[in-house]
Formats: sequence, C-alpha cells, structure tokens
Amino acid sequence: MSLGAKFGVAGIALALLVIASGGWYVYKRPLSVYAWFNRRTLASAGLGEATAATGFGPQAYWSGGSGPTLVLLHGAGDQSGTWANVVERLTGTYRLVIPDLAGHGRSAPAQGPIELDQVLRGVESILSQGPQDPAIIVGNSLGAWIGLLYAHAHPDRVARLVLVNGGALRGDRPDLSLTPRTRAEAAALMKELRDPGSDPIRDFVLDDVVREAQSGPLARFAATAARMEPYLLDGRLHEVRVSVDLIWGESDRLFTLDYARRMMAALPASRLRTLPACGHVPHQECPARFGAALTDVLASPPPMPVMKNARRGPT
Repeated sequence: MSLGAKFGVAGIALALLVIASGGWYVYKRPLSVYAWFNRRTLASAGLGEATAATGFGPQAYWSGGSGPTLVLLHGAGDQSGTWANVVERLTGTYRLVIPDLAGHGRSAPAQGPIELDQVLRGVESILSQGPQDPAIIVGNSLGAWIGLLYAHAHPDRVARLVLVNGGALRGDRPDLSLTPRTRAEAAALMKELRDPGSDPIRDFVLDDVVREAQSGPLARFAATAARMEPYLLDGRLHEVRVSVDLIWGESDRLFTLDYARRMMAALPASRLRTLPACGHVPHQECPARFGAALTDVLASPPPMPVMKNARRGPT
C-alpha cells in the first residue's frame, strides 16, 4: 500500500472514530448537545456573547438587535439557548439581552450551591451594562420569579413584565420533586410538565435528565430551598407597580392555571393569555404559537390597573 493510500485509510478511520465518539456523546449527553445547538442559533441570529462582573464571578449573556431592551430569563436548570426558537422574530424590533442565570450555562458560580440572591444580583449586574432604558422582561419559571423580584426592587428600570408559567408565589405542588433519581421518576415528572399529546421523550434523554437533576444547576439551586422564603411575594404582589402579562401553557401541572389566577388576583395590572396543548416551557414545546402570542402581547398596550376587591357603596 502506498504512503498516500495509508494516509487515506488513516483519515477515513479517524473520521469514523470522530463520528462514533460524537454519536456516543449525543447518546450520553443529549441535553448538552441540545444546549450547544441552541446557543449556536443565538449566534446565527446575530447575537454576541459578553460578561458582566459580580463578586461571585462573571455572568454570561447574549445581546444583539436594536430597539427597546427586551430581556429573556430562562428557568432553573436551563440556559440562555432555550430561547433559540423565538429570537429571530424579535431581533428586528428589540435589543435582546439573554442571560445565563447565575450558576447556569457559562455564568458563575461553576460549582456549589446557587443562591437565589446570586441569581437576582447577576441579572442586576447584566442590566447595569449597555443602554439604561426601562426594559421589557420576559421570564419563564424561575425567570418569571426573578423578573418579579427585579421589578419589585427597580420599578423605574422595568417597562413591563411578561411571566411565562412562573411567579413569586408559593407553589401549589410541594409533592412534585424536580430532581428525579430514576428514569421512571424523570418520565413521571415530564408528564407533569408537558402536554399529553407532545412527542414522548426517549429513554436516553430521560437518563440525562436524571444525571443533570443530581449534579447540575437544578440540583445546586434546589439545595438552597430553605433560604428562599424571604424572596416570595405572597401578600405583597400588590407592591409590584409594573404592568404584567401572563402567557401560560395550559397543560402545566407544576404551575397550573390556578396559580396564574392567584397572581392575577393580587397584581394591580395584569392580563392572562393561555396556550392550549402546551406545558411548562412553551417556547420549547410549542415555539411557533408561543412566539406569535409573545409578539402579539408586546405589540398591545400594557394592561391597565384595575380596582380589585373594592367595597360596593349603597345602591
């Protein structure tokens, strides 16, 4: 065999090895691969990565586009790439800011417990950079909680809020563990979070859900649950002086429609839009319908304050 032929065979063997190892990684770490592709979509949409400094380490975020500032906050255990399916319809109208919340994605801390205060301070640090116009904040799950806390502390820095299947009230499902230990527990959890008609999740993905639930950001965040009580706004939502839209996946059984209605009853200015056959993360489960709902909500005037629980006078 000639030297050239030997190099050709070696090249083919190397390519097959790369393909095989790549296939192994997809099988063993599908959530990481999915996150990588989603982050590449953010880059393809013209967004660039940057960091903001904090006392506990740098906070990573993506930004790009032009117009009013629109901030997209992901949920616990997720990362900025989760918004990949909706960014293209937004970049022509808004200046997007999409953080990796503290301890998630490429944001510090990389190890150890993740405190809710760190998540809030990380967002504050990111939003202190760039234009200082009042921002529109869209948050899913934990991101909705952080959005409410930020608006409560900095009402002058927030133009309006959009909460997606999350908030700052005590939850209705203390029985539901978000850190499954087995494939069966992971499958049961996904049934609570997604619509029954959605495509089933493959076993190798459920196995990765279990792995992440035991050692990833969600587990590290859940480890601080006993210290989260001061950050709940039960009995204090009337203090949020920002207009709030709620976009809600109806099939979510973690934060149900009853939870959304509890928030609406307490918020001074709020409005609800629901998405049938969508669950806890509608921008992933039904991105086209969620994107259409979000752009429609943002194109509409914010909800106006209404008198709630007013006492009726004499008739």
